[in-house]
Amino acid sequence: MSDVHGTVEPGFESVREVFAEIAADEARDGGAQLAVHHHGRLVVDLWGGDGVDGDSLLALYSSSKGALALVTALLVQEGVLDLDREVASWWPEFAAEGKEGITLRQLLSHRAGLIGADGGLSPEEASDDRLIAARLAGQRPFWEPGTGHGYHAVVFGSLVGEVVLRATGRTVHELFEERVRAPYDLDYYLGLPEELEPRFRTALPMRPTPAQQAFLAENPLKPDSLTAIAFNAHAEPPFDLVAYGNSRTVHAKSPLSGGGVGTARGLSRMYAAVAGELDGRAPLLAPGTLAEFARIHSRGTDLVTGSENAFGLGFVPLATRHPSLGPGAIGHSGAPGSQAFADPATGLAYSYARRRFGFMSGPGAPENDRLIPAVVEAAAGL
Repeated sequence: MSDVHGTVEPGFESVREVFAEIAADEARDGGAQLAVHHHGRLVVDLWGGDGVDGDSLLALYSSSKGALALVTALLVQEGVLDLDREVASWWPEFAAEGKEGITLRQLLSHRAGLIGADGGLSPEEASDDRLIAARLAGQRPFWEPGTGHGYHAVVFGSLVGEVVLRATGRTVHELFEERVRAPYDLDYYLGLPEELEPRFRTALPMRPTPAQQAFLAENPLKPDSLTAIAFNAHAEPPFDLVAYGNSRTVHAKSPLSGGGVGTARGLSRMYAAVAGELDGRAPLLAPGTLAEFARIHSRGTDLVTGSENAFGLGFVPLATRHPSLGPGAIGHSGAPGSQAFADPATGLAYSYARRRFGFMSGPGAPENDRLIPAVVEAAAGL
């Protein structure tokens, strides 16, 4: 990815320089986009890579969990949902196998223990939130709910989405379209219209270095592990995450755990509506709601990934990973290494999207560790 295109506003030239360095290094063989809003204004709009431009639609995977969290937060803010109410009070079938006490708060903070299904999810199930929800209603938790946290990678959106549907009679997709995407004209979709499919650029598989390949060979994933279950790697046929992100069926249905499609520009604009005023409108979330959803609810060793991490409610509190951000910064990453967030303290909204999967880059590819401080420093210098 030798050529960098797009624009930056005065004061953000250093961000372009860092992006250009990355373009010649980590993301050179797949292409990437970077968009940053500052106090509602698009100040960085960059892209590069073979076949990728600023309007290319990319599979942004778990970034959809952030869109889901935003819709859920709006419903909590309006009193439609109660965080401490039992999930089964909306969804009676969910009470099976000792799950009657699980609350929406526990679900949103990845503490429910309901990370997957025995035997795995079929490709048809994995692409349909309602089918996943039906399977999980009768599923036993994989640890005692509330006693620990673990990333509900493939099923999180289906579980929370079913609660929203039972409580409102509307899908998250419908609510997101009506209340967020359409009003703010976001180039990010939960349910990609077929006429936009030609703009999509396929996700590309990881190209591990010899050292990375050796690490993977020496540390095979055990099919009965919590990691395998959470990422549906124990399914038959094996779950193909790249093919999932490239599927037209997935684009159309947009499973809420990872089916959203869009541009970095579109996702940054979504978070700009959280970070502060956008288009003359007040922030989508009131300060109290934002603080509650940003507050760390789970911190420590993740029972699924084995790594140290933290979860808010649906969102990930980004300051735990990127200390240059304010404590109220919230967002979500995507499997290829994408990252997006809102930082209300600085008025920043950020989205980095890459086409090719990075090595173990689900929490965000390493280049975010260089880009984010450059963006924060540039904004602070204005």
